[in-house]
Amino acid sequence: MLFDAPDFDNHELVLFGRDPESGLKAIIAVHDTTLGPACGGCRMWPYATEADAVKDVLRLSRGMSYKNVMAGLPLGGGKSVLIGDPKTAKSDALFRAFGRMVESLGGRYIAAEDVGITVADVQVMGRETKHVAGLNHGAAASGDPSPFTAYGVYLGIKAAVKHRLGTDSLKGVRVAVQGLGNVGSHLCQRLADDGAVLVVSDIFADQVRRVVDRHGATAVDPSVIHAQDVDVFAPCALGGVLNEQSLPQLKAKVVAGGANNQLSVDAIGRQLRTLGVLYAPDYVINGGGIINVAGEVGGTYSKEAILAKVEAIHGTLADIFRRADAEDRPTNEVADQMARERLAAGRAKGMAKVA
Repeated sequence: MLFDAPDFDNHELVLFGRDPESGLKAIIAVHDTTLGPACGGCRMWPYATEADAVKDVLRLSRGMSYKNVMAGLPLGGGKSVLIGDPKTAKSDALFRAFGRMVESLGGRYIAAEDVGITVADVQVMGRETKHVAGLNHGAAASGDPSPFTAYGVYLGIKAAVKHRLGTDSLKGVRVAVQGLGNVGSHLCQRLADDGAVLVVSDIFADQVRRVVDRHGATAVDPSVIHAQDVDVFAPCALGGVLNEQSLPQLKAKVVAGGANNQLSVDAIGRQLRTLGVLYAPDYVINGGGIINVAGEVGGTYSKEAILAKVEAIHGTLADIFRRADAEDRPTNEVADQMARERLAAGRAKGMAKVA
C-alpha cells in the first residue's frame, strides 16, 4: 500500500494520470507546501516497472522539499515523472496532456525541466497550464536551468575539495564525472577551465565524444566510472549509484555531483563516513537549477540575485561539513536534520500568522 511505502514520508498528494490517446502515464508527487507551491522538475524515463517510477518520484519529491528549504526559497517540494523513453515517446499531444494534469492542481505544483525533458517540452506543457517554469519566453523567462545547477555543483566540489583535500585549487585534481547531459557537460567545462583532470562516462557515445574532444578527458565504460582512481567522484546521471555493490569499489575521497538521490538508502551515508569519504548531500549541492527557476516563478528575474544565491551553496556545504565533523555524524544526516528544522520553523511561523 502506498501509505506504507518507506518513501511515502507523509506526502500531501500523489496524483496518477493517464491519457490513452497520447500514451501519457504520469505521476505528480507533492511532498510539502509549507513554504509555498511545490516546485520541481518533470522527469521522463523508461522505468522498468511502475513501482520503480513511484519510488523515484516520492524520493525526488521529498528531496525537493529539502532542496528548496536549504536554498532559502519560498517554495515547497514536488516532482513528476513521465513513464516512457525520451528518445522515442515524445509528442506534443503527450506534453499537452501532462500540462492539463498540472493545471488540474491549480498551482499547487509547478513543473520544470529534469532528466529527459527539455525547455521546448516544457513550453508545450505551457500551452495548457501557466504553472511551468524554465521557459524561453515571458517577462521573467530564464531558459534552461542546467548551467546554474552545474555552477552550484562546481562550487560544491570546490568546498568539498577544500575540506577533505585541503586545497583551494582544482588544478590537477582528478574528477570522474558520471553522466554528460546538460549538467554534466557544463560541469566538465568549468572543471577543465580550472585545470582538473577529467575521467568521464555516459550511456550515449556522442556525448562522450564531445567532452573527450573538447577537454581531453579520458572515457571509461559507465559500469566502472565509480571505481576510478580519482580524487572526486561526481555522479550527474540517475540516482542510487552509491549502494552496497558500488561502495567497496569506490576510490575517491570526495563524492560531489549533480544527480538526485545518489544514496540508494540513507545508511550508505554512514558507511561513506566510516570509509573516510566526504559526501556532499545531493539536494544541497545541486540546488542551483531550482534557485534559477525560483527567480522565474517570482515573476521578476535578476541574474545577479540568482548567482548570489547559487554561490551561497559553497558556504552551506562548508557548514554541513564542519557540523558533521563536530558531531561525528554523516553529512546526509546533518543536512536532513537541518532541512527538517527549517521546515518545522516555517510551519510554526505559518501557524503563528493564522493564530
